[in-house]
Amino acid sequence: MRTRNSSRIAALTGTAGAVALLATMGAAPASAETTVERPDTFTSYHTVYATPDQVVGQDGNPAPGEPGATGGFDFMINSDLEIICYDITLNGVTPPYQSAAKTATHIHETVAGENGPPRLAFPNPEGDGVLTSSGCIQGPFTTGIEGDDGADTGEGFSLKEIEANPAGFSADTHTSAYVPGAVRGQLTPMPVGGADTGVAVIPDEGSNAALPLALGILGAATLGAVVVTRSRTKLG
Repeated sequence: MRTRNSSRIAALTGTAGAVALLATMGAAPASAETTVERPDTFTSYHTVYATPDQVVGQDGNPAPGEPGATGGFDFMINSDLEIICYDITLNGVTPPYQSAAKTATHIHETVAGENGPPRLAFPNPEGDGVLTSSGCIQGPFTTGIEGDDGADTGEGFSLKEIEANPAGFSADTHTSAYVPGAVRGQLTPMPVGGADTGVAVIPDEGSNAALPLALGILGAATLGAVVVTRSRTKLG
């Protein structure tokens, strides 16, 4: 696992400057990656049920996030095209967002209970009450965080790395009140539902967006590879 961090931000700017920089970068543009249409096929599908008790602080100790908050992160990957589609829903998370990265909603390379650098940055969920964000982006990816080697922590990252070790990645979102993270959870691959899509279960357009898909993992496992159609998703 590559090890990079953003400690040089504080070193370069000083404590007061770092705080100001964090606030400024938290309001940065949503994404610099290429925004693309949803592809016809996917090579894998991953889901996350994010909760405040899974957040870890910079010191490596638990740093509980926002009480009562939950997050559902659904990721559909076509690693051949380096495209990742995302459907993110946050319940009980209170903006404003804050992060030294270009957005405050990420996939980090880290196992449960540990810290790791962000590899992907997604547009922060917005809305009134329930916060949502969805779309598709294509690499090369950047995060806006400079690692110890001087390179952006997203530079050279391939989605195949997630497919090779989903448990080695987490998804989270950071706010000004809970900078280490409001909610966090580990990626869980879903059973392959078709040779073309690689998708097991995707909520249809009429589903309740406030209910994280991860809550249905056990049901999906019981039913097997059940495929639910969605706009632009091709069944195998």
